[in-house]
Amino acid sequence: MRADADMDSLRWAVAWMCVTLTRGLSPEEVFTRYGANPDQARLLDWDTASDLVSGDSADEMVSLLRSGRIGEWAFCVEEEGGIGFEEEALAKLSRGTETYSLATTEGIDVFQYWRDGECVEHFEPGMELTRSEPLGPWWDRVEAALAAHEGEHAGMAPVVALVLDHLGITLDDATLAGPWPSLTLAEDDAPSGPVGDTYANEGPVPPWTVEIR
Repeated sequence: MRADADMDSLRWAVAWMCVTLTRGLSPEEVFTRYGANPDQARLLDWDTASDLVSGDSADEMVSLLRSGRIGEWAFCVEEEGGIGFEEEALAKLSRGTETYSLATTEGIDVFQYWRDGECVEHFEPGMELTRSEPLGPWWDRVEAALAAHEGEHAGMAPVVALVLDHLGITLDDATLAGPWPSLTLAEDDAPSGPVGDTYANEGPVPPWTVEIR
C-alpha cells in the first residue's frame, strides 16, 4: 500500500480504532499477548464480527479484536477499545520482536513503536511536547503524512497508510472485510503488572537487525 493511498480504502482507520502490527507472531500468539484466550476466536467477516459485543457492556469496557498475519507481520485491529496502546500490552506484544501501535480515540491520537519490550518512539501527532526521547525518525514522517491530507477528516488513516507502506503490506477495508480470527476481550482481562524477561523460544531482537528506512 502506498503512503499516498486513497483514504477511501482505509475508512476503518479514520475514527476510534487501535491497530498493532507485530513482526513474526501468529494470530494466536497475538491474542495470547493481549490477554485473550485464542481458543475463543472464531473466523468471522467484518459484518459478523461487528455483531459481537463491543464497547460498553454492563460495567466494563469490551473490545472487539480481529487478528491475522500478512507476510511477516501480524495485525490486531481493535474496535472502540484501547488495549493495544497501553504500555503493558505493547511490552508483551513486542517482547522478542517489534510492534507498531496506532490509535485514535475520542480526543487523542497516538503513534508508538516498541522493540523487545521497550518503547523506542512515542508521541501524539501535532503535539511536539509529547515526543519521547531520544527523538526518533517517525515524527517528521507522520506530520508530513497528516499535513498532506489536512482538511479531509482522514483521522489517523494517513499514518496507518504510511506505516503499512513502510512494512510493505496491505490492510485496507477490502482486506479487513474478509474472515479473520475474531473475539472480544474485556479491559479488565487485558495485560497488567510486570512483564517477564522473555518468552519461550524467543530472544531479543538485536538493534542492528531492525532498519528504519
